[in-house]
Amino acid sequence: MRDTCLADPTLVLNKNWLPIQVCSVRRAVTMLFKGLARVVEPEDYSLYDFESWSDLAISNGEPYLQGVSRRIRIPEVIVLHGCDRFRRPQVVFTRRNLFRRDGNSCQYCGRQFSTENLSIDHVVPRCAGGVSSWSNCVVACLSCNARKGGRSTREAGMRLLREPVEPPSQSAFTLHVTRRKASWDHFVSEAYWNTELKP
Repeated sequence: MRDTCLADPTLVLNKNWLPIQVCSVRRAVTMLFKGLARVVEPEDYSLYDFESWSDLAISNGEPYLQGVSRRIRIPEVIVLHGCDRFRRPQVVFTRRNLFRRDGNSCQYCGRQFSTENLSIDHVVPRCAGGVSSWSNCVVACLSCNARKGGRSTREAGMRLLREPVEPPSQSAFTLHVTRRKASWDHFVSEAYWNTELKP
């Protein structure tokens, strides 16, 4: 089977069966082999350790990993043995996610624009020590950004429509995973995937 299967996503559940992250197939198989996790069969919730999972037959056309002496099915969902905490996933701070949080709307004039007519403004300018973070960056139209320049909002006589904050953590899976698998629907609700990013 192609090596790219190793980079495919696998959903990771803690021991309470709550989704905590997405890892690569390579990492999932490693945890399975070390006895740190078991594979979950999404259709009937059966659990498999490495030996029992690698003994399963592979259907025609089903993706697999080629081992030295056998083929192993690709695990789509695994559950960890010793993890009961729910690690709060964080939304990655990127240009795309910032535009999603602000709904492609200028946070000074409130008008919505196409991405080509928007920019990122640092509320506390970088020249004054401002950093690139959820709480210091907003989407601004080119006109408002030019008007504010390298000044603070107070110095420029401008006001933000909303305080910039980090988006809610339940949006993290939506933003990190572009290739979601249908089998994950058994463990992550549709509302979880479609949460709109709002500060």
